[in-house]
Amino acid sequence: PASAGFIAIACGWHHSVALRNDGTVVTWGSKRRGQRKDLPTSAGFVAIACGGSHSVALHDGGTVLTWGDTSKGQRDDAPTGVVAIACGRDHSVGLRDDGTVVTWGGNSVGQRNAAP
Repeated sequence: PASAGFIAIACGWHHSVALRNDGTVVTWGSKRRGQRKDLPTSAGFVAIACGGSHSVALHDGGTVLTWGDTSKGQRDDAPTGVVAIACGRDHSVGLRDDGTVVTWGGNSVGQRNAAP
């Protein structure tokens, strides 16, 4: 319902994430690999993204919170100074406030190589 105040949604293989207009994040679905998480109740998230079995949330201060599967480094080295996020099956991408691109997670077919 509209009264729930959701402004963004994302789906992985077996989990879903939603962002509320108050900046809080809700997760549901499988928790086999940690896809479902009790996130901090504090507001301040501005974007969400899902990979196959991991998720990413961007805080308004430019920090990134990741959770879920770690088998391919999906939660390693989450960057700071980020203004936009996206996820592939086993990797994530962040656009930094200085215009550079940073990647983390899987690299089985070059997902992390030669970021512009």
